Amino acid sequence: MAGNKRLLKELAECQQNPPPGCKIALENDEDILIWNVTMAAPSDSVYAGGNFKILIKLPKEYPFKPPQLNFKTKVYHPNVTNDENGSMCLGMLRADEWKPPNKIADVLKLVRTVLASPQPDDAVEQGIAEQYKNNRKEFDKIAKDWVNKYAK
Repeated sequence: MAGNKRLLKELAECQQNPPPGCKIALENDEDILIWNVTMAAPSDSVYAGGNFKILIKLPKEYPFKPPQLNFKTKVYHPNVTNDENGSMCLGMLRADEWKPPNKIADVLKLVRTVLASPQPDDAVEQGIAEQYKNNRKEFDKIAKDWVNKYAK
């Protein structure tokens, strides 16, 4: 299958030359459609020192349909749902914005950028977004507390 061939190539590239701060492995060697990522937060962000586990599920139709991305490590962030799913709101992952030339490495680079620089106007957690915009000091304190509690 052409999709699997591309995925194998992308996986090899990501493992040999990983996106900044990322370690990538398959959830199960038998299934190329589920990737485990451990992402170190950028050192200049409120999440510095945190390591976040992310699960990427690729549809059989990849690269024609976008991957699904879920934070398995709890993170206090306006663009990540504050539930057991840990879904991240990223424009490029929306079906209407996804383009087949996009690669998983591109997605991970964007995730790390958004992790460091939240986008409160594109939030899935409105309360956290409001706090980020209106009470940054309190947001930073809670985000750091969550890093220490969940991401160390």
